[in-house]
Amino acid sequence: MKQFRSMTYPYVAWISVMIVLPMLLIVLYAFTVSGNEVLTFQFTFDNFKRFVTDTVFMEVLGRSLYIAVLTTLICIALGYPIAYAIAQMNSRSNTIMILLITMPTWVNMLVRTYAWMGILQDEGILNTILGFFGIGPVSMIHTSFAVILGMVYNFIPFMILQIHTSLAKMDKSLLEAANDLGATPVQAFLRVTLPLSLPGVISGITLVFLPAVSSFFIPKLLGGGQFVLVGNIIESQFLTSGDWNFGSAISLIMAIIIMLSMWLTRKVDVQPASRGKE
Repeated sequence: MKQFRSMTYPYVAWISVMIVLPMLLIVLYAFTVSGNEVLTFQFTFDNFKRFVTDTVFMEVLGRSLYIAVLTTLICIALGYPIAYAIAQMNSRSNTIMILLITMPTWVNMLVRTYAWMGILQDEGILNTILGFFGIGPVSMIHTSFAVILGMVYNFIPFMILQIHTSLAKMDKSLLEAANDLGATPVQAFLRVTLPLSLPGVISGITLVFLPAVSSFFIPKLLGGGQFVLVGNIIESQFLTSGDWNFGSAISLIMAIIIMLSMWLTRKVDVQPASRGKE
């Protein structure tokens, strides 16, 4: 027991320095005013009041949630069929397809977003291809389409991998039993495959929605600054305006929203499992 505790001390120290301490500083800045002396902190709720009462900031929050939800839904719509098709392949093809899906994630996300800027520009690769068919140029860069496309491209591998993991773990004999009982392929999918894959879908939603709602460089690069999200406001408060107190307050609000969304997805994930046990 003592040996186990001694082994955990380095991890506890690392978590304290890298996670707990920065979060405590964010909370401290969020509830104080700028220019405080170390021993004379002035606590206030003005930073939160400023965000909640300003319609501009609330519109940005609503836009961030809308784009994050839309991105998540698109990732589900595209990712589920892909994951399902991969799960039906043989072991060799399955491994190759998973490798192809994960390969783009080996490249830094910022570099991949810059690549999409070159593809979507008025004189970019996509418009050049469309020009061969007498179409265009189509204005795609610095639009909401470009922002959502960039988010879907960057985050969809997480959705595919989570759903594929659930489908790969599924007991195939359950489908055979459904067929023996006279279920059609559609009924077998709706009654067996889909419920058993829901944990993967829930995990994928978490891994897509959370980074999408707080992303800042994708809308900045592909949106050209025209589609400001919460992440962009937080970045500007820390790096441009120098208002760390207001930026910390927004960060804390987003942390609460993210924790609530994680709690809701966890609750949705637990309920089907409890019904299944019954």
